[in-house]
This record gives sequence, structure tokens and C-alpha cells, in this order.
Amino acid sequence: TMTQPTEDMFADLEARATEVAALLKQLANSRRLMILCRLAAGPATVSELCTVAGLSQSALSQHLAKMRAEGLVRGEKDGLQIHYSITDPRCLEILTHLRSSFCDPAR
Repeated sequence: TMTQPTEDMFADLEARATEVAALLKQLANSRRLMILCRLAAGPATVSELCTVAGLSQSALSQHLAKMRAEGLVRGEKDGLQIHYSITDPRCLEILTHLRSSFCDPAR
């Protein structure tokens, strides 16, 4: 049997709705989605991400700054390079789902 939603469940959802909406807003941009899809496969450098997203370095930096501010990604300095990776496990879960739904060759 399906459990009936309780007021507590809605209160919990309401408390998190803003947070979830912020995450989805980041994913709702096609360039950021390309960047995050690449990062879901593992860390990448700025130049790799520019290539994947088809962006200039300054445009990419703006997207990365927004995603850093939302706590989705982080950059780690390695000599002169900065390697970016996804830090939000929920973001990774959503991307994994999107990839299997949209990028799976079987579909």
C-alpha cells in the first residue's frame, strides 16, 4: 500500500524545495549541463571543460563560479592547472539518471 502523505512530509518538502529548485536551476542551463555531465565522468581541467561545453575560458569561468557558489563543484589546484569535480552527491545522482535516460544508446 502507498503511504498517505502527511503534513510532516509536506513540511519537509517545503523546507527543501528552495534548495532543490536551486540545484535544478543550475542543471537547467544546457552549457552547465554539458560541464556537469563531463564532470560526472571524473575530474577535468578548465581547458577540457571549455572544449566539452564549447565555451571561451571567461564564459566557462562564469558558469563554474555559479556552480561553486551553489556548492555543486570545486576546483583543486594542481601546479598551474585547476581540476574541477562535482561535490554534491545529489547532483551526481541526478546526472547519472539523466545519462541513462537520455544518453543510453539502447534508447
